[in-house]
Amino acid sequence: MEQESKAAREEGPPLRVAHLITRLIIGGAQENTLSTVEDQQLLFGDEVILVTGPGLGPEGSLEARALANGVKLHLLPRMARSIRPWNDWRSLLEMRRILKEFRPQIIHTHSSKMGILGRWLAAWLGVPCVHTIHGASFHHGQHPAAYWLYRKLEQQAGPLTSHFVSVCDAMSRFYVDAKVALPEKFTTVYSGFDVEPFLHSPIDPAETRSLLGLKPEHIIIGKVARLFHLKGHKFLLAAARQIVEACPEARFLLVGDGVLRQEFEAFLQQNDLAQYFVFTGLVPPAEVAKFVHAMDIVVHTSEWEGLARVLPQGLIAGKPVVSFAIDGAPEVVLPNETGFLVERGNVAGLAEVVIRLVRDQGLRERLGRTGRERFQTVFRHEFMTSEIRKVYRMVLAKQRVGRN
Repeated sequence: MEQESKAAREEGPPLRVAHLITRLIIGGAQENTLSTVEDQQLLFGDEVILVTGPGLGPEGSLEARALANGVKLHLLPRMARSIRPWNDWRSLLEMRRILKEFRPQIIHTHSSKMGILGRWLAAWLGVPCVHTIHGASFHHGQHPAAYWLYRKLEQQAGPLTSHFVSVCDAMSRFYVDAKVALPEKFTTVYSGFDVEPFLHSPIDPAETRSLLGLKPEHIIIGKVARLFHLKGHKFLLAAARQIVEACPEARFLLVGDGVLRQEFEAFLQQNDLAQYFVFTGLVPPAEVAKFVHAMDIVVHTSEWEGLARVLPQGLIAGKPVVSFAIDGAPEVVLPNETGFLVERGNVAGLAEVVIRLVRDQGLRERLGRTGRERFQTVFRHEFMTSEIRKVYRMVLAKQRVGRN
C-alpha cells in the first residue's frame, strides 16, 4: 500500500483511461497492455477499462488474468483480427456506447486493427488519443495490398493521434519515414514486464531441464514465440543441422504453441533432427521465466517485430541473445556486449554465431552479465506505466492550452 500511495503522490491525481486492443491473446502487445492497465489501477488509482475482442486461438488468452486482477473488461463478441466490415461497424458502435458511458479523459489504442478503429472513434467522440506502436501495422513479409492499405490507414489516422508511444526508437523512425506523423509526436517507452522472475529463477534451472528430458551436459538454445508465420522458427530449424554437426551437445527448446507446430515436427522427423528439439506447448506468461533460466542461449529470429520481449527477458536472466538485426533488436542486442545480430534470413550467419556461443562458456557468461546490468530497470512494468502516464499528462496539458 505504501508503494501505491507513493506512486500516486508523485504522478498526480487519478486519470480516467480507456484501453482498446483487438484481442487479449497471450502475446507481447497484449501482456504490455494488460500490465499497464493493472498498474494504473493498483499503483496510481486510475479508473481504467479495457475493451477487446475475444481472446480465441491456439496462443491462449489473458482474459482470466485480467478478470482475476479486477480489470474492468468489456468484450466485443464480433471483434476479430481479420477485417470484417459489417462486424467491425457493429463493434465500433458498441465501443462508442461503452466509451460515451465511461467518459474517458484519454483513449489509448493498441494493435493494428483496433489502433485504426479506436483512433477514428476517439476523433468521433472528441477525446484525445494515444496509440502504442507495438509493431508496425505495415511490415516486411506482408502482402503488398495489405501493406499499402495499412500504410494509407496509418497516414490518415496520424493526424487523429494526439501522441504515439513506441516500444523502440526504430518504430518511431519507421512511422516518421512513412509520413504518418512528425518526430515530435513520438515517445519511446520500452515494453515492461515483471523482471523479478528473470533476475531470480523461480525454481532450480536444473530441475526444469531434467523435467524436459535435457541433460546437464547439453547446451540449450531457446526460442520463445508463438509457432506462427513471421516468427522465424524456420530459420532456426534450417540452421539446426549445421549447429548439431559442429556441437553434438546442442539442444533446442521451443517455448510456445501455434498453427505451425505439426509442420515443424514433420520437418524435424524428415531431417532426423527431432531428438535435438523439445516443444513445451502453450506456456502461461508467468511460467516463461523458468524456461528462459533453463536456456544457455536465447535466439529470436522474427522477420519483423517492434522489440521482442524475450530479448530483454533473456538478458535480464543473464543469457546472451542472438537476433536478426530488425526493428528494435539492435537497441538491446549489442554486438559482442550483450549478444550478436545477424542479417534477417541469414541461416549460415545464424549457425555461425550460435556455434561460437555453444563452444565458449566464458563468452556466454560475459554477454549475459552485461545485459543483466544494463537493462533491468528500463524494462520494469512499473517504470513503463509511469512513463506512459507522463505522456497522458502531456497530452491533457496540450489539450487545455488549446482550449484557452
